[in-house]
Amino acid sequence: MSLFHKLPHKPHSLLSILLLGTRSFTTRNPNPNSFPDEPTSAYYDELVLAAGRSRDFEELRHLLNKRIRDGCFNTSKTFKFISNNDASLSILDNLSQTLARLDKGLPQQSAHNSLILRLCKLGRVEESLRLIDTMARGEYGLNASSFHPILNVLTRKKEMEAAWGVISLMRKYQIPPDLTAYNYFLMAYCFSGDLTAAAEVLTKILGEGLRADTRTYDALLLGACKVGKVESALALLRRMVDDGVPMLLSTHMYLINALLRMGYYEQAIEYARCFAGKDTWLDCNIFGCLAGKLKESRRFDEAKLILEEMNRRGLKMGDKLRDFYSLNVKKIKGADKEDT
Repeated sequence: MSLFHKLPHKPHSLLSILLLGTRSFTTRNPNPNSFPDEPTSAYYDELVLAAGRSRDFEELRHLLNKRIRDGCFNTSKTFKFISNNDASLSILDNLSQTLARLDKGLPQQSAHNSLILRLCKLGRVEESLRLIDTMARGEYGLNASSFHPILNVLTRKKEMEAAWGVISLMRKYQIPPDLTAYNYFLMAYCFSGDLTAAAEVLTKILGEGLRADTRTYDALLLGACKVGKVESALALLRRMVDDGVPMLLSTHMYLINALLRMGYYEQAIEYARCFAGKDTWLDCNIFGCLAGKLKESRRFDEAKLILEEMNRRGLKMGDKLRDFYSLNVKKIKGADKEDT
């Protein structure tokens, strides 16, 4: 019987599904005087890196303005010259003054947001919050995206009280928390298996009229699988399918891993087949990850079955799986043909 014959067809609300789970389950510097006809963001990042390392703040201001005019927006590498040491962090005041002198509008907003992102990658939350205050006081385009890197680092570190304090700060600046902000909390709670706290976050999401997206479902499905509530996970999956919400590779793997942990090997294989044929990249990764996990669990017969299907579908295998397939499936089949 198909795996999906057992899935609930009656629509469930996201909150009821979650509550069910709670109850039951090296950089090269180009010549700065020779701009290409069509510069790229990566090209500008190299120029900014050189200016930052040389502490040439006037050149830095020029580049940060010009790149926006050229449509080359800032990236996560724009402020790579900032590193996690006192000598590097000592230039933050000068850098902040430089950003304040950028053209108003997008140049100021984008540069500040990119610097906050860089600081958060270094775990510098306090410095990031000071930049938030600077953006608010200077009216440099503070928005919800400015807070996302801070919420990301705090929730990943499970500093939930501090993270909720950031939400309060957003409201202080009259910036309503968006779905991305709430999704950080949802993922943190679901990752730790705290579905009660996750349900409270989901209540806030739905209460504010926000619509669940791919990341929301990904977190909820992780939470259900974390506590072994596969039935709830399948109900969430059915809701995603019904609502036409795209699934991440991680979403599929949460459920496959849960099935494997419970010893439901055939169901895990059937699940992979249910979603095959629509996205080659996704198929390669789902089947490849499944085969690898079956091999690690010494479920060699099932692993061979998956690899045969990958070969039949023309899916690319990793080197280790290709070697295993060649030795245990292809070679044996060749020997069998010779015997006949």
